[in-house]
Amino acid sequence: MSDTSGRHDAPPLHGAAPAIGRRAEFFVFAIIVAFIWPVVAVGVVGGYGFLIWMFQLILGPPGPPGG
Repeated sequence: MSDTSGRHDAPPLHGAAPAIGRRAEFFVFAIIVAFIWPVVAVGVVGGYGFLIWMFQLILGPPGPPGG
């Protein structure tokens, strides 16, 4: 088993993040906000609509029976 406690490969825990890291992080955030979340939102709303549609197809529309 090797001792890795003396290695200095890890970045320091304090200090400012490098500029390239912030730029990459902002780029990933922009992609998530602009592309992924809208797709997820449309999928959730569409899935809920499909669930209600199938529920009403099997059990009938809401309301009093024979109405």
